[in-house]
Amino acid sequence: MRVMGVDPGLTRCGVGVVEGVPGAPLSLVHVSVVRTDPDEDVALRLLGIERGIEALIEELRPEVVAVERVFAQHNVSTVMGTAQAAGLAMVAAARRGLPVAMHTPSEAKAAITGNGRADKAQVTSMVTRLLRLDAPPKPADAADALALAICHVWRGGGQARLAAARKRAVPGQAGPSQAEINAARIAEAQRAARSRSRGGFPR
Repeated sequence: MRVMGVDPGLTRCGVGVVEGVPGAPLSLVHVSVVRTDPDEDVALRLLGIERGIEALIEELRPEVVAVERVFAQHNVSTVMGTAQAAGLAMVAAARRGLPVAMHTPSEAKAAITGNGRADKAQVTSMVTRLLRLDAPPKPADAADALALAICHVWRGGGQARLAAARKRAVPGQAGPSQAEINAARIAEAQRAARSRSRGGFPR
């Protein structure tokens, strides 16, 4: 599976592409940051973000695009720009018929480090280790984008199975119960935790 992770931002939009499957080593395909000039008009900056993401999708051909789920912050102007950039990534993927997954920062941190409150240094360190990189990816936006991609490689399979189970549910019969859904999520988390403790990958 080739996953493009997007850490949305108006000034710096991190893009990282990872290839792999649960149970096997992951490989880095690409990492970069799409940048815009803070002094430019917002519309032109959004255009620059869109063109950058579109070009990378065309070049790298991901199978899934994983975007950070945006939450409200105290700085309204910052969260608006972040949400706008996230929307552009989602539209670029949808235009090509690519699935879009949303992961919160806490979900990505928990998947990578085992701690949903991990700081950026911890996330960067684990991304560097998991992808066997010679040097940490910089800036932090780039590492965050790779973390999102890794998170989806590891957790996306479980999410896809749950979605498929819901679709297969016979009309008039109940689909997976909340308990079954929770059990599947716990199993995914336990596999990731065991792999991190061994220094390996989820199986």
